[in-house]
Amino acid sequence: MIQLGSFPGGLVLEGQKERSTQLPIRSAPLSKVLTLPLQQHIGNAAVPIVKVGDTVLKGQRIAKAEGHVSVCLHAPSSGQITAIDDQPIPHPSGLSAPCISIETDGKDQWTTLNPIANYKDCSEHELRQLIRDSGIVGLGGAGFPSFIKLNPGIHHHVDTLIINGVECEPYISCDDMIMRERAQGILDGIAIMRHAIKAKRCIIAIEDNKPNAINAMQTALEKHSDSDGLDIIIVPTRYPAGSEKQLIQVITNKQVPNGGLPIDIGIVMHNVGTAYAIARAINFGEPLISRIVTITGNAVKNAGNLDVPFGTPIEDCLTFCETKWQMGYPIIQGGPMMGYPLPSANLPITKTANCILVGVEHAAPAEQAMPCIRCGDCATVCPVSLLPQQLYWHAKAKDLEKTVDYNLFDCIECGCCNYVCPSEIPLVQYFKFAKTETMNQQQETQKSDAARIRHENRQSRQELEKQEKALRQQQRKAALAASQAVKKADENQS
Repeated sequence: MIQLGSFPGGLVLEGQKERSTQLPIRSAPLSKVLTLPLQQHIGNAAVPIVKVGDTVLKGQRIAKAEGHVSVCLHAPSSGQITAIDDQPIPHPSGLSAPCISIETDGKDQWTTLNPIANYKDCSEHELRQLIRDSGIVGLGGAGFPSFIKLNPGIHHHVDTLIINGVECEPYISCDDMIMRERAQGILDGIAIMRHAIKAKRCIIAIEDNKPNAINAMQTALEKHSDSDGLDIIIVPTRYPAGSEKQLIQVITNKQVPNGGLPIDIGIVMHNVGTAYAIARAINFGEPLISRIVTITGNAVKNAGNLDVPFGTPIEDCLTFCETKWQMGYPIIQGGPMMGYPLPSANLPITKTANCILVGVEHAAPAEQAMPCIRCGDCATVCPVSLLPQQLYWHAKAKDLEKTVDYNLFDCIECGCCNYVCPSEIPLVQYFKFAKTETMNQQQETQKSDAARIRHENRQSRQELEKQEKALRQQQRKAALAASQAVKKADENQS
């Protein structure tokens, strides 16, 4: 038996997941045009390897990884490349970014796939490269390239692989449904990951408010051939228990070091959806071209979970689910705690889109915040024991050094402080601003330091060259004087 730990703060929230879990996972209709941002993951954007006018097949690679922290991008359906240009992307600012547009032909014709007959015949490096080439990123919402987390390096040893099926944020139920309906595939993906990182132990963590998912995973585990050292652990429902560091603390009673990573204490964590995507990539040769997305909220008549090809306009998903929304009801990507409002429904579904939420009033940011009353509730609920009130004052005053002193970068942006603030101050927005400004300053400082070092090195080289030139001149003068002395001595002798 595992003795569960805990983390400070947190909230017990109403799940609001019943409406979106009544129907099985449905396939979203294929849109006429798919718009695929080249930046759908943390790291460097992918680089196009197709051109306008090219005909592509479903699953065909259309952009290659660029640099180490990057993955490939694939066509979600067959059709023709109609544009490679800047298009609006899902971002609260309404920014545009480079995208590839595909006009689908309705045939949905697959490219040639190359499944692996037995993943155990592959080396760890080969598996990681296949996962990278398949475009797989963390499907819990962060979008970090999955192959990197499967490469602990020579200085780390993986003791435990944790599969995150907690999904603690209200309204979101895509992980719940994938565990209910695709448990066998998740276990297949877990077996591949364990082989890649040589993890002796694996824990699948599921919140206790998901009995159907728990039963499905337990039933599948009893029948699975690679079940040794694999356990399903039920954790109490408390937000944000699904956050990486908090879940590790609950399961192992260990804390990830300040500024460190889970691998520093021998742990690797992946999402259940990521595990399923890895199984499809290795066992069936299918790259990541779609994901399960929860479409829900008071304005959605037929709420549920859709298997959506990347690049599908959000508007098409909302129409399919018979959505009607009023002015003032924002469209939120993500959940009510960590999601963000979108400026339009005419934006594409990407790899990091786990939920589209429409018609939830408390998910909208307050129009005008009131003054802080110093109640301290934000500190009480903070799951990483920060002092949000002090962080807020320093961030508002743009005293960035002080925010760093108060451990700004330990903030996981869970939104607990926002939720309990009686003044409706958008605390997390201040923290995000302070993080961005601090990182910008650090980059500018690094550039300035690099320029100073280059200048000092140039001055050192010039001074050295000057000294060497002077030395050569002295040597030439000395040699000339010696030569003249010898010549004069010869003349005197003669």
